[in-house]
Amino acid sequence: MTRAERLSLQRVSAPFCIICLSTLRRHSSLSLCTVFQEDQFLSDSFHTHTHTHAHTPQHGHLQHRPIVMALPDTAPLLVGLLLIFHALGAWAIVEVNMEDKVEVMAGDTAQITCMFTTDEGLGGTTIQWFYVLPNKKRQRIYNKEPMHEAAEQNTPFTDRISLNVTGTAAVLVIRDVGVKDNLEFICVIKTITPEEAEGRTQLQVFKSPTFPTIEAVETGVSVNEEDPSKIGSCSVKNGYPKPNITWYRNNMPLRITPDEVDLKSSITTESSGLYSVQSELRMKVKKEDKDAKFYCEVLYFVPGATKMTESQHINITVYYPPTEVNIWVESPKGKIKEGDTLELRCENNGNYPSSITTIKHQNSGYFVENNKMVQTNVTRLDGGVYECTFMETDNFEEISGSTKVLVNYLESAVITPKDSITVMEEEELKASCNALSSLQTDITWFKNEKLVSKGNSLSVKSATFETAGMYKCVVTVPEMEGMKTSSTLQVNVKGSPQILGPGVQEVETYETTVNLNCSARGFPAPTIMWTTSDGKNLNALQTETEDGAQSVVTFKITSSVKVFCNASNDFGSKVVEFNIKAILNTILTTITSMPTISTTTRSTTTISNDTVVHTTPTTTTTTSTNAITDDTVIYNTSTTNTTIPSTNITFINDTVQTPTKSPNIKKESKGFVIAIIIIAILLLAILGSVLYFLYKKGRICGRSGKQDFSKRKSSKDNIVVEMKSDNTEEAILLGVNGEKQQPNDQ
Repeated sequence: MTRAERLSLQRVSAPFCIICLSTLRRHSSLSLCTVFQEDQFLSDSFHTHTHTHAHTPQHGHLQHRPIVMALPDTAPLLVGLLLIFHALGAWAIVEVNMEDKVEVMAGDTAQITCMFTTDEGLGGTTIQWFYVLPNKKRQRIYNKEPMHEAAEQNTPFTDRISLNVTGTAAVLVIRDVGVKDNLEFICVIKTITPEEAEGRTQLQVFKSPTFPTIEAVETGVSVNEEDPSKIGSCSVKNGYPKPNITWYRNNMPLRITPDEVDLKSSITTESSGLYSVQSELRMKVKKEDKDAKFYCEVLYFVPGATKMTESQHINITVYYPPTEVNIWVESPKGKIKEGDTLELRCENNGNYPSSITTIKHQNSGYFVENNKMVQTNVTRLDGGVYECTFMETDNFEEISGSTKVLVNYLESAVITPKDSITVMEEEELKASCNALSSLQTDITWFKNEKLVSKGNSLSVKSATFETAGMYKCVVTVPEMEGMKTSSTLQVNVKGSPQILGPGVQEVETYETTVNLNCSARGFPAPTIMWTTSDGKNLNALQTETEDGAQSVVTFKITSSVKVFCNASNDFGSKVVEFNIKAILNTILTTITSMPTISTTTRSTTTISNDTVVHTTPTTTTTTSTNAITDDTVIYNTSTTNTTIPSTNITFINDTVQTPTKSPNIKKESKGFVIAIIIIAILLLAILGSVLYFLYKKGRICGRSGKQDFSKRKSSKDNIVVEMKSDNTEEAILLGVNGEKQQPNDQ
């Protein structure tokens, strides 16, 4: 029978089958409408499945009692139809469509869709899910029949799967997917007829690996190694599918190259099914690789894409032999002079750790096994060629470099003539100064810290005593600061002595002793003698000076006298005269020698603190001389009729005292006495002004008669002395200039 005929028959018989199935389902729990006979009428390709009332007493045989129908009249018809269908081979058509693969990240939920079509609809359709074992056998994990569905027990998916059927789509849901779920899944669709269809989908599970870790070789790598040396290792863990590692040097990928680059990888499968990959890079390095950056790149897969992760960049230590050695002066910078500290440094353009560096002075043979040499307080002998040698201890190959060092010097200054020179007065002075040096020098001459000449020669056409003295020659090197030397020359000028100062000197003094100073220039140093006009020789001490001698004499004087200073040497002598005048002051003598008061006057003036008490005498007029200390006023009063011995009144701290003997007052000089006299005149003027002011105010000597001074107060500075006689009809008040005031002014 052709396929077209079967389809035509199927269209006619289908309603009858549906009626049969509907009738059976109303009266039985069977899932299919089947008829069995004792001789197994049905063929092996027709299967009966039941979940109720079904028993299997023997393996390979299914025994069932005939089903009693509610409508016995339809049973022969149903059996007949089935026989017809079987004879004609008219079965339902089933088609299944599935994706080739489904991608999911580990830990997520996978959904595998099975799209199917059947003419029978869902009522007579059985859906089964399988996965393929490593041995290519299939294992059922889920079964759905029209009246029952469940996940198969004791499978890796029992607790993690479920089935969602919507229309013609059966979706298998797998939760918490792991890398072990990376399997092929099969969806089988069956109908009540023997016709069935299936589809396959590969479930692909992905797991992103960890961040790659890279480790550089701890020891350095030599360029002289014959075989490729280990550079580093890169590892990545727990990825699925297997990640791929690629090495890079300065952004350029490295490929396996015989005798140059070698890459070795190892893959580890973890218990979880994830992959860990480790890669090791070995290569022959060059000097340029000392600055190269190495890193690894990890390529891994995710659903629908490929990703890349780059490791950290590393740098390795590359040991390479030197091709050049440099040696130089580290300090001092610039030119070197004697006394400096010399430091030499040596370096090469290699970096071998197993090497010896030596710095050697070719002139002296002095050397150090180091890349630095330090010499303190160098001299010109330390100059010359210094050589630095580098030697590898692996193969004892040597390479060297050198430099020349110049140590500049300046020897001590030498003056000709040496130490000192003596010339006659008015003769020419000549001297020269030189210092041996490796550089250009400047020479200057100084006397008493003052510049007197430039150049190596010192010349004075006509020497005088002013020419004599200590000269200093200073030699410097302009190119180098600090290079300096000096020497001194003592110049002596022979000649008759010269005494400093005028030939005759006037000396006035109030003292009883006097000091006289006499200084003379000359060479040889003159001898100084002191004599007086009366022929006496005075003893004095003499000291030598830079250009001659000096003498000081001290002696007592009783009257005016002349003293002579005589300075002499082998070439002559000079004399200077000191005319000493002894001054005796009569005023000073009167002040220092006052008689004791002896008087019959009853005039008494008492001044205590700020109070003045005055008592008028009755009989005599006195002549008084008052010496006042602490703001003292010398006040004189006299009359033409009577003279009596003077009275000495001393005001000390505002109190009047009458001593029996005046104190001795010593004056140091004429200027001091003059100053005292000026001060006294000023005080008299002030006192006269105060008295005049009080008189005008009517405080003293009023027209109304006597004033009661005991009831008035005056300040300490306003001291008034008033003296009257018995016969006075007019009061005598001395003015500022000591003149008598007219009565009408009183």
